Amino acid sequence: MTLFKKVKVSGELGQLHITFYLDFISPYAYLAFKALPKSLLGLSYSVTYKPVFLGGLLKHYQKKGPAEFPSQRAWLYRQVQWLAQQQGVAMDIPAQHPFNPLGLLRLALACDAQGLPNRYVCETLFDHVWVGGLDAADSKRVQEVSEQLAPSRDPKSEAVKQELNAHGESAIAQGVFGVPAFEVDGKVFWGLDALPMLRDYLENGAWFVGARWDAADKVDSAFPL
Repeated sequence: MTLFKKVKVSGELGQLHITFYLDFISPYAYLAFKALPKSLLGLSYSVTYKPVFLGGLLKHYQKKGPAEFPSQRAWLYRQVQWLAQQQGVAMDIPAQHPFNPLGLLRLALACDAQGLPNRYVCETLFDHVWVGGLDAADSKRVQEVSEQLAPSRDPKSEAVKQELNAHGESAIAQGVFGVPAFEVDGKVFWGLDALPMLRDYLENGAWFVGARWDAADKVDSAFPL
């Protein structure tokens, strides 16, 4: 019995590899993280979880996050809670949002020698933020989750800070402009709603045959970019 479907990657049969760019502050990243295993069920793949500071990406692209606009912020909280219910995922809006996620991001990186946390670490930190409706940046709670994860390195060390910056630079170099983002074969799929498109690509979907992906980069704009 075949448990995993083999698909072509770069012309060869083999295991797929996905780099998942995430920030624990993002409710869409939380929902995508929960949805990923079911969305790619039946495919043989591996994932590198790469925490990045969303605020740094937004600053680079000179834009604000959706939670910085009052009306859009309220809609965001309504939509993600509805989406969570549809997915059967627990979700409670934190007592304060947005908040400064740097402490949690650095804690995640400190749990791995290369700054690439495993799924357990990421899930623990996502649940810390999005389950219970508490203050995700509360120092006592952050200390408690740090004790639970027992990082092998100091989250406040200069090395960890530099790694987080490097993750952000790597994301920008790949064309990542927000989270959640999934990079495969140099292609970036952005957003929770991109998961079906990601799966179609991994299964050699017909849309990806030809030049349509690259053609999107060449569309003219009537306004300066």
